[in-house]
Amino acid sequence: MTCNWPGQQVSLYRDVAKLKAHLCAVSPEDAPRIKALCRDIIRFTAFHMPVTDIPRLRTTKKSPSIIRDGFKMIPALLRIIPLGALSVTDYAARFKHPAIRLLLTSVVNPNYDAVSLLATLGCFAARDGGYIEGGSLTLAANMAKCFEELGGIIRYNKKIEKVQVTEGRARGALVDGEIIPADALIVTSDTLSAIDTLFDPPIREGWARTMRAKTYLPGALIMCSFISIGVDSDLSDLPESMTFPLEKPFEHAGKMIRSLAYKLYSGAAGYAPENCSAITLIISGDTYDYWKQARAQGCYDKRKKELFEQILAALEKQLPPIKGKAVVWDVATPLTYERYCGTYHGSWMTVTPAGSKRVFYSCKPQHIKNLYFAGQRILPPGGTPVAVSTGRTAAQYLCRDFGVVFKS
Repeated sequence: MTCNWPGQQVSLYRDVAKLKAHLCAVSPEDAPRIKALCRDIIRFTAFHMPVTDIPRLRTTKKSPSIIRDGFKMIPALLRIIPLGALSVTDYAARFKHPAIRLLLTSVVNPNYDAVSLLATLGCFAARDGGYIEGGSLTLAANMAKCFEELGGIIRYNKKIEKVQVTEGRARGALVDGEIIPADALIVTSDTLSAIDTLFDPPIREGWARTMRAKTYLPGALIMCSFISIGVDSDLSDLPESMTFPLEKPFEHAGKMIRSLAYKLYSGAAGYAPENCSAITLIISGDTYDYWKQARAQGCYDKRKKELFEQILAALEKQLPPIKGKAVVWDVATPLTYERYCGTYHGSWMTVTPAGSKRVFYSCKPQHIKNLYFAGQRILPPGGTPVAVSTGRTAAQYLCRDFGVVFKS
């Protein structure tokens, strides 16, 4: 990622030595803080989410020892408490150079705790982070193909209305007014929504009450508007990711937008026709109520167009080659995420605010048998890796309960 600050460009590099030299050249007065940042990045290169087996599981292959993994992560673990007490904004504020501050707050949501920032930078430095060629659609298609090749059946365009529970046991799912019987169910939709909408009565176990309380905290639910723009211009000579301050900040959903960060896909096949470019941007913030009100007032599409036009004007000033060349655009709001994914208020992540204790939830409820949960709400910090890991754990509980050997 690069910050295009007036008069200079400041970049983040995977190579920590190169990063340290570059940032110290940009801001010599920040040298002590830059060196501390780079030491923490190195510590977090070994930091990762352990993939473990549940107790008493029969499996074809045991997962790596969590103790061995834990020793490797000790340098990072020792930094979790002090970094967890700071937000990304607080951490970035230690630096005197405004471009470095902007760059660091553009890596992850500035409301996250600083652990999230260092874990992300450490992941990149270890070359353990990136995105799949073809994007999330290819990722989903690959998973669906694997599932079907293993004998699974996917019923598309079918929405589950209720999970049928009788005598403390999950029996099936209500779909289009019809009960589809099941020996067991793994609920992979947003757990926060599922515990209230898929069960009658809603689940009131202690972990469910805690989940409601923790995720309803101000700033804990991460929502965004995702803007996609197709331009008739080749931008392959520009950095893949760029953040920049706005000469003229604009207001959106009650807050001032003072900087933007965009991503280009010029080097990725399939995103745009030849000599054209795809650009995406994210506007983070709690905007659900704003968009919900816009839809109720009949001006939802108008508000989306207004947001696009404000962003396009800022982009055209920053990237003169695209001026007048935007040929297609789309804005996905929290209501879009709610409609397509069933997530609570369209949020796609739960944040642990700085200074708060991270909460881990079990994949298996206490009082309903043959029922399991998986998804990004179960473990902090959320996201696709957590969804995949909790899916694996839910499958292990199912195998153990039914006396089946888990094939690792």
